[in-house]
Amino acid sequence: MSKLTKNQKSVADKVEAGKAYTLKEAAELVKEITTTKFDASLDIDVRLGVDPRKANQMVRGVVSLPNGTGKTVRVLALCTPDQEASAKEAGADYVGLDEYVEKIKGGWTDIDVIITMPSCMGKIGPLGRVLGPRGLMPNPKSGTVTMDVAKAVKEVKQGKIDFKVDKAGIIHTSIGKISMTPEQIFGNAKEFIQTVIKLKPAAAKGTYIKSIFISSTMSKGIKIDPKSVE
Repeated sequence: MSKLTKNQKSVADKVEAGKAYTLKEAAELVKEITTTKFDASLDIDVRLGVDPRKANQMVRGVVSLPNGTGKTVRVLALCTPDQEASAKEAGADYVGLDEYVEKIKGGWTDIDVIITMPSCMGKIGPLGRVLGPRGLMPNPKSGTVTMDVAKAVKEVKQGKIDFKVDKAGIIHTSIGKISMTPEQIFGNAKEFIQTVIKLKPAAAKGTYIKSIFISSTMSKGIKIDPKSVE
């Protein structure tokens, strides 16, 4: 077992084992227990009472974080020439089509999000082997396949993220950076959790939100009382 650093020891007892904190308390506490020298990512894990193997219990959605993600998102807009100017103006880092399709075929994936149009999916579909494993494949459900490329680019740049439940019934995603204020952390977490609650499948029985934990890179997880978010 690895030894705790001096900083880790100083915060080790600040999180009470088994205690469920309010979201407001957790937003303040996660900053107190983070000892990394870099701007750590802020992660949230929500365990759901669903069976993801059943199509009618899959939970997937998008949310616009009110305070952004705290990081620079590199966006590639694969679009027709008539959409290129507006996509650039909206903040896309790379804009084009055929030349980037060829680059991706060659293994280039130095991007975070790809936004495209329905008419371009015929060229992008064959890239699934490269893009799929990296979570970069555009999808209408996440809003990355759209007729309004500029709007989608702007939303992603401002803090729109997509998420889905994994095979274990857990949604895990990043909702910001530890350099954010407790109020900003609270706002992002609340918006995310309430979005997940709204997406409850009709087929889901029993307790829907089983547990919520918030943490930063390398910090302890802080258990949140779901009732404090409703």
